[in-house]
Amino acid sequence: MPTTVYRTGLVVLGVFALADLASPLLTDGQTPPMSIALIGSALGLLSLILIALAWRGRLAAAIGAIVLRLLSALTAVPAFLFDGVPTIAKVLAGIAIALAVIGSTLVLVGYRRPVAAVTA
Repeated sequence: MPTTVYRTGLVVLGVFALADLASPLLTDGQTPPMSIALIGSALGLLSLILIALAWRGRLAAAIGAIVLRLLSALTAVPAFLFDGVPTIAKVLAGIAIALAVIGSTLVLVGYRRPVAAVTA
């Protein structure tokens, strides 16, 4: 049964997915590179679909959304590995990684499976 914590985690992942979806419109083509922005946008769209399914309590969809959001967060890691990346891009990359970890944790902690009734 979905809990408030579970749904809060889905909202956090959804905000991150929406930001990814808009990233091709916000990039200058260099930071992040357009290829990364397009990959992130595709992951964002797929994530939103899975989040909608997970909202109804489907565990497989929630796990899929978590995996996609963590993959998307991994695309932000190169911002910390290469010289010449603007500070604002590093800050946004850090926020993206934090949102993925926080949202994923909330979803996993907040999901409760129904307990089978014990008859005496």
